[in-house]
Amino acid sequence: MGDNSDVIRVMRLLQFTDSTFPVGTFSFSNGLETASLEKIVTDAKTLEDFARSQSRQAAFSDGVAALQAHRAFLRGDYPYCKKCDSYLMMFKMNTESRMMITRMGKKLAELGVKLFDEPVIKMWLEDIRSDKTPGTYPVAQGIIFAAAGIGERELFCSHQYGIVNMVLSAALRCVRVSHYDTQLILEKMATEVDQLYNQASQMDLQDMNAFFPELDILASLHEKGNMRMFMN
Repeated sequence: MGDNSDVIRVMRLLQFTDSTFPVGTFSFSNGLETASLEKIVTDAKTLEDFARSQSRQAAFSDGVAALQAHRAFLRGDYPYCKKCDSYLMMFKMNTESRMMITRMGKKLAELGVKLFDEPVIKMWLEDIRSDKTPGTYPVAQGIIFAAAGIGERELFCSHQYGIVNMVLSAALRCVRVSHYDTQLILEKMATEVDQLYNQASQMDLQDMNAFFPELDILASLHEKGNMRMFMN
């Protein structure tokens, strides 16, 4: 058995990754709601394709920013954490994506201040409240996970799980799929996370990319649409 610190890290990882962790993930569908309404996602196969596209674009944008912020925190480079934050916002082309990552990011920062006596987290929350930094969720994850003693590979895994599970959970409410379908998709995509991490971990901020134009189109349709089960 490992020492007590290993148990604490695992418990914190489970806590931060749990779908009930109060940062508001249940309020968003990450584009799935409109994809369902427009008959782009209609069954388990199209849901898997959509979730995989979400996973890959997030890995090479949000995931890179999270990893870079994690490393910056560990080396005591807070200004670089803010740089990661600004870079990531430039990759969010639609209003709903920006709203999602900043609203969840602020919630996570507020929780981080409550959970950890860490000056950098307090500074981060103050800068968000004073509009000195956007306060994106992936960068907040990088900072909070590093403060909690959780490694970057586990951070990336948690980030990927959150992206995919957000889509799959929403699918149970607006796509004709079962819990068996969504769990099978999650199992398939779990086997791909390590390869995505190996690629994203070698990327710098300048290497970030996120080519998923359909998602921005879906977001623009959702802003004007009548179907509003989710914020986006």
